[in-house]
Amino acid sequence: MTYGPRPHAQAERGQQLLVTPRLGTVSPWSSKATDIARVCGLVDVRRVERGTLYFLQASAPLGNEELESLGALLHDRMTDSLWIDNLEPDLFGKAAPRPLRVVALGSDGAEALARANVEWGLALSADEIDYLVRAFNQLGRDPTDVELMMFAQANSEHCRHKIFNADFIIDGAPKSASLFGMIRATYAANSRGVLSAYRDNAAVIEGPRAARFFPDAQTQRYRRASSPSTS
Repeated sequence: MTYGPRPHAQAERGQQLLVTPRLGTVSPWSSKATDIARVCGLVDVRRVERGTLYFLQASAPLGNEELESLGALLHDRMTDSLWIDNLEPDLFGKAAPRPLRVVALGSDGAEALARANVEWGLALSADEIDYLVRAFNQLGRDPTDVELMMFAQANSEHCRHKIFNADFIIDGAPKSASLFGMIRATYAANSRGVLSAYRDNAAVIEGPRAARFFPDAQTQRYRRASSPSTS
């Protein structure tokens, strides 16, 4: 993909849809572009962000419902925001902190948490909902949205170590290794060439000596230099 001004084959016309990074987030592109601007001496630039403007042409004007249906195919709602009426959104504004939301467990805590689970996209399983109901009943209070979100993140698929490191039992027979232990079995059997593994979600392996470009302080030119490390 290329950026910057470029001629259009025809005049821009049609109904417009704007897709930007999700409101309240900073995109990876923005982070790098802002760093570049500051390195170039644009110290007054606080942040740079980009969006994509779509022009839709149809035989008849489309209603908002139709535009939203089309917009759903043009953006990822997990990472993007779609704008139909407001084509100049305030991407750089800072919203005032809102008060915590509390889920009133009441007489049917599981049902109350199940509703919050769907409305807030927590992706909690049924057994996790039951666990939370028991835990907060023992605490004698209702959970907040922040507590539920943190619990959901800690138990997400990305970091669900409580399952991978749990006892692995099949048909009542406990196994000698957990799921994570079985994943690590290859490394345990043969770690040749591996400098680090299963630490901070990363691994480091040995590699050949390579050449990299470094600036020469005397000539002020970039030149190839051997890497000081073999890793």
